[in-house]
Amino acid sequence: MNKRLREKIIEQLLAMCAMVTILTTIGILYVLVSEAYAFFSEVSIIDFLTDTQWTPLFADKHFGILPLLSGTLLTSLIAISVALPTGLIIAIYLNEYASKRFKTVIKPILEILASVPTVVYGFFALTVVTPFFQMIYPDMSGFNSLSAGFVMGIMIIPYVSSLSDDAISAVPRYIREGSLALGANRLQTAFKVILPSASSGIIVSAILAISRAIGETMIVAIAAGQQPRLTLNPLVPIETITTYIVKVSLGDVAHDSLEYRTIFAAGITLFVFTFLLNNISYYLNKKLEKKYV
Repeated sequence: MNKRLREKIIEQLLAMCAMVTILTTIGILYVLVSEAYAFFSEVSIIDFLTDTQWTPLFADKHFGILPLLSGTLLTSLIAISVALPTGLIIAIYLNEYASKRFKTVIKPILEILASVPTVVYGFFALTVVTPFFQMIYPDMSGFNSLSAGFVMGIMIIPYVSSLSDDAISAVPRYIREGSLALGANRLQTAFKVILPSASSGIIVSAILAISRAIGETMIVAIAAGQQPRLTLNPLVPIETITTYIVKVSLGDVAHDSLEYRTIFAAGITLFVFTFLLNNISYYLNKKLEKKYV
């Protein structure tokens, strides 16, 4: 076998590997769109987007996605409110203040948080965090979005801190030195010079962390409850899109029924949200890269 033929075979193998991800995405889209189309042929998309009740498994059926959507967005908002400032502070400290030896030791330890099974986080939220918050808010329900969102925030801290750390590390050294030479102290340099210069990577890390929070299942299934409710109150039980999908897909709902197809309608809604977030991340990254280059 000559060298040219070997290179051609390797090239084809690499192309096939690249096609796996594309074909997988196409397959997922095909299943979601085809099943969602069957669902929307029976349920008005206007009712789906505007109805404030989600009771497809009850006798009085309503198919409004807003309660599931509000629960998903509420827990994700709480999570990013915890993870973003904490992750940024960690990234700034590791880059601007910590010694290289300390950073070498502490960064892998932080990333262990991302490897802990989410079911463990869920029971931690239910048995530790919720009782703690109930000491502060006595009226808090045993299942609530505050505890679930708070623990989700802890879980995604490594996503924010690691990606932000990489973005800050990529800022050229002469920018730091120029700021210090002009009389700025380390804190001013970090927050007024380094963060704006690394803003594209930081924003991308935040959006990816939000996408991770939106797609989380086990924590919200265990700690947030399974009561679809259109509310912004973090102290009461809610249900997210992912929790509902798991509940129905593992339950006794007959396949090919309208009730079962609701998981595909919910799934395509989730897919659209994460798709939009990823595209916003890409657009902001490109725009900010041009601004600060």
